[in-house]
Amino acid sequence: MNQLMSRPAWNEYFMDIADLVAKRSTCLRRKVGAVAVKDKRILATGYNGVPSGIPHCLDVGCLREQEGIPSGERHELCRGLHAEQNVIIQAAYHGVPIHGAILYCTNLPCLICSKMLINAGIREIFFREGYADRLSAEMLKLAGVPLTALS
Repeated sequence: MNQLMSRPAWNEYFMDIADLVAKRSTCLRRKVGAVAVKDKRILATGYNGVPSGIPHCLDVGCLREQEGIPSGERHELCRGLHAEQNVIIQAAYHGVPIHGAILYCTNLPCLICSKMLINAGIREIFFREGYADRLSAEMLKLAGVPLTALS
């Protein structure tokens, strides 16, 4: 039988990949995945977790939980990197330019990641869930980076 198969739209496809990437996260609080895409091609992926060679929070516990730090505050008090940071790092490590790319992320980027994404030249961001950082969306708007929430 030749039945037409339902294919996901591009935004759904890349967001589903971001969801899959998030499953590699070693964070105990939130699993986040991100995918940088240009011309419908994946340039880099990233998930949140500690730098290479350092024991995972899954194994040694969460510093932020131990210190009682609320979500969206004191980002510097964390052993891990955010998924968006890892996308930028992976692209740089492998010599892949991401200027002009679209970012698909399971969460709205925090303020620190938003500033990094602006300077990396990300032109648009699609995300699934919000984040407890009210300044990030404002910063992205000021920089002219459109944000679109996908369900």
